[in-house]
Amino acid sequence: MPSTVVHLALAGLIAAGLLGTAFSLRSLAVVLAVVALADFDVFVGMVIPGTHRAAFHTLLLPLAVAGIVAYDTRVRESSLLRARFGQHGSTVAWTAVVAFAFAAVGLDLFTSGANPMYPLHDQFYEVNGKAILSNHQGFVQTFVELDGGTVEAKQLGSTEEVHVNSGVDPTRGAEPENVRRVFPVAQAGWQLLLVLTSLVVVGGRLREEI
Repeated sequence: MPSTVVHLALAGLIAAGLLGTAFSLRSLAVVLAVVALADFDVFVGMVIPGTHRAAFHTLLLPLAVAGIVAYDTRVRESSLLRARFGQHGSTVAWTAVVAFAFAAVGLDLFTSGANPMYPLHDQFYEVNGKAILSNHQGFVQTFVELDGGTVEAKQLGSTEEVHVNSGVDPTRGAEPENVRRVFPVAQAGWQLLLVLTSLVVVGGRLREEI
C-alpha cells in the first residue's frame, strides 16, 4: 500500500502542475497538509473499527468541498476565499481538492483499496489490474468487470469485514505487547521513483521562488 510519503509525493507533483503563479512554499504546504489529513483516519479506525481508509478516504469529502468552493468563487458576489487569502485563494483551494481526490483517495483506491463512498455506501473497492493490447486477444483490461452493461470494481468488504493495517493500528481490536509495527516509506520501485521525481520537480519550482 502507498505510504503517506508516496501520497505527499504525488500531491507535490499535482501542486507543482496546477498552482501556476500561486505556487509558493505556503501554498504547497496547504496542499500537502490537506492530503496528509486523509491518513489521519487511522486514528478514527482505533475508535470505530474498520474506518481506516474509509472515514477520510471518501470521495464525498472533496465533492462537498468542491461544491462549497464553487459556490464561493462563482455564485457569491464577494468571494470569502479571495477576501481572506487574496487572488490566489481559489487556485489553492481547487488544487487542494484535486490533490485530495487523486493523491489521497485515488492513489489508495487504484492500488490496495479504499472505501470511496463511505458512509453512504460502506464497501471497500480496489481498482487494480492491467490493460494490454494483444494481437490474439485484442484489448484486455482487468481493472473493472463489465457484466451486463454494469461496471464493477473489485469489492473487498465493508468496514465490519476489512481492517487496513498500519504501524499505528496493526490489527483489529486488542494487540499483544510485542505486536510488529511497520511504518512504510516506499514499498515498490515505482513508489520510490515517484518520491524522487517529486523531490526534483517540487524542489525545482521552489528554487524559482527564491
